[in-house]
Amino acid sequence: MVYVALLRGINVGGNSKVEMSRLRAMFIELGCQDVLTYINSGNVIFRDHRSAQELVSLIESEIAKEFGFNVRIVIRDFDNISKLNSEIPLDWTNDTVRRTDVMFLWDKFDNADAVNMVAIKPEIETIRYIEGALVWNIGRENVRRGAAAKLIGSDIYKHMTIRNINTVRKLYELMKPLADQ
Repeated sequence: MVYVALLRGINVGGNSKVEMSRLRAMFIELGCQDVLTYINSGNVIFRDHRSAQELVSLIESEIAKEFGFNVRIVIRDFDNISKLNSEIPLDWTNDTVRRTDVMFLWDKFDNADAVNMVAIKPEIETIRYIEGALVWNIGRENVRRGAAAKLIGSDIYKHMTIRNINTVRKLYELMKPLADQ
């Protein structure tokens, strides 16, 4: 199975520093194969025969030992990343005109009702649930007025890790050759 592990809250503002080379080596020591990392925000692509549930506990425990602090992770398989990639409209971008974030949800909130926990302003933004994630899209000029700014500190915010759409699309590109093998 081809997976991506998404680490929450690392290398932000100089806190919870995780070196990608050490992280990659740790995954290899755990028996994961074809391990690669993408950018410094904690995206680890790998192949493994174990279930995502088994891997979450194992990896979170090993990160605490290796780096000396707790980091929560969410793991998604290639099928989930592929589904996100195909269901998010191509014009939902992350550029100077638009901002699109993918909010990967922990099991507690991974259902269509999660959309109702985010009080959007439909005249300026859109949010959709796609299995495993909320996808938020807004024009750049309205970002500060949008719902995502109000998420920080909420219960659902503590149970997600966020990547911009460009990162999610790149993760798909990096995972696809492994999935095709």
